[in-house]
Amino acid sequence: MSPKKNNLSLFFKALPKNIFSGFVVSLIALPLGLGLAMASEAPPIAGIIAAVVGGVLVSILGGSNVTISGPGNGLVGVLLVAITTLGIEGAYAAIICSGILLILLGFLKMGKLADFFPSSAIQGMLAAIGLIILGKQFHIMMGNKLSLDGSIAYLLEIPSTIIGVFKYTDSGLIFAAIAGISSLFIMAFYGKIRNRFLQLVPAPMWIVLIAIGISYYYELVLQQPNPVSPEYMISGIPAPAQIINEIPTPNFSAIASGSFWISVLALTLISSIESLLSIKAVDKLDPQKRRSNVNRDLKALGLATIGSGFLGGLNVVTVIARSSVNVNNGGSNRSANFAHASFLVIFIVLFSSQLTRIPLPALMAILVYTGYKLASPKLIGKLFSIGKEQLLIFFTTLLVTLFVDLITGIVAGVIMTFIIHIIINKGASIFFRNVMKPNVLMFQEQATGTYYISVKHFCSFLNFYKLKQKLDDIPENKDVVIDFSLCQFVDHTVMENLSGYQEVFVKRDGHFDVIGLDLHGTESAHPFALRRFVPGLQKKGTTLTKRQLTLSEIAKDFNMQYEAGKLSDTHFLDSYRFFRTKKIERVYNRLFTKKSTFKIFDVNYSEGEFIAKEEVKTTMLHIKLDQNIPTFTLDREGFLEKVSLLAGFKDIPIDNHSDFTKRFYLKGQNEASIKEFFNDELVIFFESNPYYHIESNGEALLIYSKERIAGIKEIKSLRDFGERLETTISSRKLQPVEIF
Repeated sequence: MSPKKNNLSLFFKALPKNIFSGFVVSLIALPLGLGLAMASEAPPIAGIIAAVVGGVLVSILGGSNVTISGPGNGLVGVLLVAITTLGIEGAYAAIICSGILLILLGFLKMGKLADFFPSSAIQGMLAAIGLIILGKQFHIMMGNKLSLDGSIAYLLEIPSTIIGVFKYTDSGLIFAAIAGISSLFIMAFYGKIRNRFLQLVPAPMWIVLIAIGISYYYELVLQQPNPVSPEYMISGIPAPAQIINEIPTPNFSAIASGSFWISVLALTLISSIESLLSIKAVDKLDPQKRRSNVNRDLKALGLATIGSGFLGGLNVVTVIARSSVNVNNGGSNRSANFAHASFLVIFIVLFSSQLTRIPLPALMAILVYTGYKLASPKLIGKLFSIGKEQLLIFFTTLLVTLFVDLITGIVAGVIMTFIIHIIINKGASIFFRNVMKPNVLMFQEQATGTYYISVKHFCSFLNFYKLKQKLDDIPENKDVVIDFSLCQFVDHTVMENLSGYQEVFVKRDGHFDVIGLDLHGTESAHPFALRRFVPGLQKKGTTLTKRQLTLSEIAKDFNMQYEAGKLSDTHFLDSYRFFRTKKIERVYNRLFTKKSTFKIFDVNYSEGEFIAKEEVKTTMLHIKLDQNIPTFTLDREGFLEKVSLLAGFKDIPIDNHSDFTKRFYLKGQNEASIKEFFNDELVIFFESNPYYHIESNGEALLIYSKERIAGIKEIKSLRDFGERLETTISSRKLQPVEIF
């Protein structure tokens, strides 16, 4: 069977299991598509058209695996300028030309384009986009439509809008502001509710459902009109037949003007950067750690953008927020993108008339929160911890983008980065002498098969693509050693990217070592800080909190050891299914035995990336066993587990223990070995003790209860449960089992 036919077969074979993740993504895509289109001053349906066309074409023709495509946050400002200067039909023409350029970038193999931009400059650009979105939509969210010149003017007017809310006399405006503020509250605090049943419906869709429900309450129960002012209700949602009959005609009359091509170039630049960054981030989340064919994806995105423009839609890009949700809900290949587009069509066909019941401020609240996440103040603290020079790059890009435009802003960020590198190295000669040389040399050691890479002179965002090309050629299950001992300078962008590679290699059973930086100084202790031959600063001491002091006392009481600091090696968690789609940020507050076979610890991990990133903290127990056991996952059986059964995942039944089978959800690859392992004694133990999530990797157990930091009493209970479970397992005489 040819590779194309095989891929097509896998696409349709996985479609049933991806329907659920596609449905969840569509619940986010619907309100976001409407909101992004209206924020760009395009017809609301334009955002849905982009999501549908992108979902169909990119899922079939694209080169990524678990990404979702649709309208992007980063394009709002550029589209707004294009529509204002060219008119809506002229903007559609610019969108079509942008799609042609994206296809050209794909054929020219320019998928490495994002590698030429410094990380801090990209973050500055994204933050500027966030502020542009926040500044424009904040006023609508508060029931105050304004028409001002420039993004800065909208931001500066925010205090006046807040004060003005308290002076409203029109009840329609008051209710509009209440709808916006309430929706913003839902967006801000919904993610903190760690309830898996509530989170089946994402926060944006809750806003839509609540808004429609209130509208019907006023109409059917109170028999009153919607209290929100009519000018602040969504309008212009056409029926499906109307969408087809009123497909706009793009206007190419301005194709010879400079303003037209400025818009085209801006749309292409932001589309490509946002898509490439999103693909790169989502590849890290992919449980199978597959590498996307970014050039093929650029071609598919370009073709989808052309189709979207002709049908009256916006640019199609790869979107990080919806892609992260897809992965977290079990999306396994591109068929989830197709499913998400299909559900959007169903929503528009069946419920287009209901969308006019949604207050405009409620949708704008979703975008305001999105803008805030892009420009979160936490970014400043993070960049400061990496190095003060990163803040200068960040603010240069941000301010120039706000005062001039996006293209000028990213160019200013690149120039500022280059200037800082010259100042740090006290001259530009090292850069100009070596930027075009083959500073990266690689060979495979014959005896061990290890790939050795030597990087000489300097390594920065300007020439990182050379190192990246070598790394991309190496299978992730191999051993790699990167030697920087002959390199005088390694910048922040390189260090951040190497961390991503290290994570991928370790999760694919490879080994990734970075050596030769012992003599390189840094100005901070952050692992992404740039390195150079200058003495670094020393770390400051820390003071233990009350909880940490109590944990230290508990460790003494139970003859254990305690360490509060961050554990550098967290790879003992990589083999667990639980962490396949999560990124471990930190393991700390460890209580452990002398041989470290039994350890309780706090762990910070994140789900998703960028604006979809949610950080979670919990307390876990890890038990290293003295015997091999089957790999399995044991959970309390609930609604989500029953949905998994419908999706084709199997719950392993234990003979003669029907109550256990009903109460617990047990899964694993080797059913026979698992059934043999769960004997009467072990089953009774689980039935007579509190529920814990328990996972085996064949050699050790990972146990936790709640997705939050455990209290002192809970830690004691967890320790007691773990010790008794370890004793129960150790006391049984296992026959040798085959572990997969």
